[in-house]
Amino acid sequence: MDKPGFRTYLSEKNLPEEHLDPFVALVERFEKHLADAGRVGTLDNATPEDVNGFSAALIAAADNTWDNYIALLRYAAFVRNRPFFVAVMEYLDGAEALGNLHQKVGESLGESVRDEVFDGIDLPPLGTPNTVKARLTQPVIERLETSDPAACASILSSGLRNLEDAWYEDAKTMFAEAGSIDAFLKARRTKFLAELEKHKEAGTWWFVQVITDDVIDYVRRHPEVSTGVRVGNVIYEAKIPYMAMEHLSETDERMKRYYYCHCPWVRESILAGTRISPTFCNCSSAFHKKTWELVLGRPLRAEVVETVLRGDPWCRFAIHLPEDVV
Repeated sequence: MDKPGFRTYLSEKNLPEEHLDPFVALVERFEKHLADAGRVGTLDNATPEDVNGFSAALIAAADNTWDNYIALLRYAAFVRNRPFFVAVMEYLDGAEALGNLHQKVGESLGESVRDEVFDGIDLPPLGTPNTVKARLTQPVIERLETSDPAACASILSSGLRNLEDAWYEDAKTMFAEAGSIDAFLKARRTKFLAELEKHKEAGTWWFVQVITDDVIDYVRRHPEVSTGVRVGNVIYEAKIPYMAMEHLSETDERMKRYYYCHCPWVRESILAGTRISPTFCNCSSAFHKKTWELVLGRPLRAEVVETVLRGDPWCRFAIHLPEDVV
């Protein structure tokens, strides 16, 4: 482990000084874990399987804290090990979803219904692999949808992610400066493409993605991706594939859907052939309408138009705007 280099990297990322020693110590602990498993000298080349094994050890020791996973994520970025980085990111991305569903079912339908829906299902601790999350999600959604289909869709449409309003301040400023929906869409698209170009030129990742000319060409050809297309008073948005480079080069249709899906709770179900109801994708519609609700200052309705969970080639959503917006 390059301790001096990692400390310098953390300092350059403006990490508070008091975090440096704990982050270095956590990565040293990972290194020792690998050595004890006979994986000497492999820290910088750690695989997702290595990461899963160490995560299980952290859970067993009750050390599966957010900061410990952030330390691993930072080290993966430092050594430019993308599979390591993706494995850790998938522990963190959407970690709150099933817990929030548990809470919302209780609040909306009562504790007795919640207990029936989650019977035999323990909420997974931070650091649980997505393969396990998919197996837990499937019966919960099946029971909830069978019990009350309308309530199931409504609860999921309220969103299961913790999305802070403060994260959308730049969008609110951009919308105010644009002065109209159409101008906002244009400005948003220009900014997104410029961001992707920047990552391509620098060779850096956009979230977990490698950005290539093919990825940027895909976004240019599909204006619904991330920025949206307006048809009357409906904005149609589609997600950029979770791993666009892999999605675009893949020929197997199931694997293309796997690389497309963003949801860490259901993506592995596509690979495993475990059916999770497409109703779950209402959670993603809540994610997409969040920006529009904040820039317009009012609640909106969004719906799932297409989803890879139904066998569609992408995930596409309709956000319904008020009649009085321009």
